[in-house]
Amino acid sequence: MTTEEDTVRILDAATRVAELLLEMQTRVNGQIDAALAGLLPDVQRAVGVAPGDAPDLDGLVDARITGMSVVVTPASVAAVVPLSEASVATTRTARRVVTDIVTGADGRLAVIAGPCSIHDPEAALEYAGFIARMRERHGADLEILMRTYTEKPRTEVDWKGFAYDPFLDGSSRISVGLVATRMLMRAITDLGVPVAAEPLNALTPQYVDGLITYNGVGARNVTDQTARERVSGFSSVVGFKNSPEGSVDSAIQAVVTARSPHEFLGVDAHGISAQLSTTGNDTGHVILRGAKDGPNYSAAHIADLRERLAERGLPQVVVVDASHGNSQKNHLRQIEVVRDLAEQIAGGQSAIRGVMVESNLVAGRQDLDQGDPGSLEYGRSVTDACVDLPTTEAMLDELAAAARARRG
Repeated sequence: MTTEEDTVRILDAATRVAELLLEMQTRVNGQIDAALAGLLPDVQRAVGVAPGDAPDLDGLVDARITGMSVVVTPASVAAVVPLSEASVATTRTARRVVTDIVTGADGRLAVIAGPCSIHDPEAALEYAGFIARMRERHGADLEILMRTYTEKPRTEVDWKGFAYDPFLDGSSRISVGLVATRMLMRAITDLGVPVAAEPLNALTPQYVDGLITYNGVGARNVTDQTARERVSGFSSVVGFKNSPEGSVDSAIQAVVTARSPHEFLGVDAHGISAQLSTTGNDTGHVILRGAKDGPNYSAAHIADLRERLAERGLPQVVVVDASHGNSQKNHLRQIEVVRDLAEQIAGGQSAIRGVMVESNLVAGRQDLDQGDPGSLEYGRSVTDACVDLPTTEAMLDELAAAARARRG
């Protein structure tokens, strides 16, 4: 696959790859079904079950399932969309650096900046070029990652993200979305830009295995015990946002859980059920994202969190999300949040190890019309409103100066 296909025609290339893999997987599934049909009767007889002797389950099983389609597996996608040496080096180095920042071994500040959600690969790659330039400018003070969220949690019903509906039209071609997500993240990391993501289920992280530097568990999932257990085995750095109503204790509990080893049911790279054993993830930390009732990034909030973490015997580490509840859904208020955080950092506040900013090529947001996705304005968010590049650049300048002052 050429560089041009990787950067400009990702969806076309992903569609072709997905079609070939789905054809192969359909044959593999047929072979599995045939093997089970031949082997299971012997097992049934061995345990005293008569083969074929089962009651009618009509109306009891899959009563509300209207379809079940073959999907590409993580192993097959990884085999045909391999990682480059440059991509591997980007992620390996960035994971080490961000881990050092979280643990305090590196005095720089981590910054995760990027669109609320990815919906256009071409625009995402243009934004990645901007982050590459900012990394070069601020490398002495900041470790800048790109926010590449291709899954979107929804309070009710809406577009679920690029990985689930890559054509933005409700066609929900998930296999294409999964392949395209891996291609896009590979292309971004090829540029030397490490990426951050927010995994929403047990399956999608395997499709981008080896690509993610930072995974943030979102406010809606922070109380989910299975999500907490899953990230205990993640190779990336992980953070937990406080809940939507503002519960910081939920995030602290999640950190405790994720830092411990676990045994749980998952799937392997072939999509087969497996028992997974984890060591625990010692990078786990709290992300303050504000609440419906107001922000929680002030010096008083940081001091309160430090006290709570100390009571639980946890490192006094926090990443602050300048958007969401902290900006009260007004993208321009991120400027005020970053300015306040910069003052705290420059004043010596050591607990703040990272800042998140929602940023895109164009400021604001727009509604997605799935009946006419071609009408979208290039570079503008289809989910939460974002600040533009000049504003982001000014924010990064401010955070870099603050990090430099703190180290000095």
